[in-house]
Amino acid sequence: MRVILLVAALLVGMAVPAQATFGTVLPTLSRNLVSYYDFEHPVRGDLSLERDSGRSGTSLQLINGGSDMRVRDGAFRSSRTSLQLKQINPAAAGNDDWKAGLYSETGVPTLKAFNGARQASIMGWVKMTGQNPAPNSNSADPADLYGAIGLAGVLSGDSNGHAVRALLELIQVDGSLKLVALARRFDGGESQTFAASEDWHKLLPQNEWVFLAATFDFDTGAMALYRNGKPLTGRYVVAGDPWLLEGEPEPDLASATDPRGLKIGGSYPQNTREGNACNCRMDSLMFLDRAARPWEVALQHRWMKG
Repeated sequence: MRVILLVAALLVGMAVPAQATFGTVLPTLSRNLVSYYDFEHPVRGDLSLERDSGRSGTSLQLINGGSDMRVRDGAFRSSRTSLQLKQINPAAAGNDDWKAGLYSETGVPTLKAFNGARQASIMGWVKMTGQNPAPNSNSADPADLYGAIGLAGVLSGDSNGHAVRALLELIQVDGSLKLVALARRFDGGESQTFAASEDWHKLLPQNEWVFLAATFDFDTGAMALYRNGKPLTGRYVVAGDPWLLEGEPEPDLASATDPRGLKIGGSYPQNTREGNACNCRMDSLMFLDRAARPWEVALQHRWMKG
């Protein structure tokens, strides 16, 4: 099956990155693979940076933990290492949590594929390894927990390190924590959320690798969530037209600004504060500039599982 797909991709002239030949990236997705982090490729000379194996070449910072964040625990057969994310000191307000990402107030030019994007996708493996949600280190109440668990997102063009253009995360929806796809089309505009119906504990059991995917279409307003290649039932949280899709011009696109970066395992990749820390591991994170089709998500999961 892999050989057939790879040959088909080559015949139609797709750009097939090196990873695809090793069975990591589905060839039909390779052209749209903006950034890809498998946490097995440190930047030469700086082990606290992870090399981007996607087309953008956007190096990722392993914040606060550096190279120690790479651990021997691959999510699938051909993976050797993954990224450990965790809260370090829940009793103190600070910015020492292990997270990953990058941030620039002027935008990140290498992420220009998400500038004026019509669609996007975020995929990757997640494994819960500790208390989630984590204690809120910004609260004086030791019993207070964060209202979200940070997974992975593309920041908006005016982000303060928290606001996103596209996000895969767990957040509070009507008083319950839910796995969500969340996005805003306009910088500073309203966000829309698609929340999975199922209990998040069942979707992300402790100490079990799970392949998650979220897709976003800024033109139609459609969003979707997947677990281990299968679509999840859910609902749109915000009524009406929060993305202002009605009327001209068409097609509807995201703001024509470069994202200010990426955030993984929490907020504020500029490391000014701790927010929504995730006690978890992640592997093979993929950021794409189009919405993966349901069959592609299913095949990507099978492709990695071998």
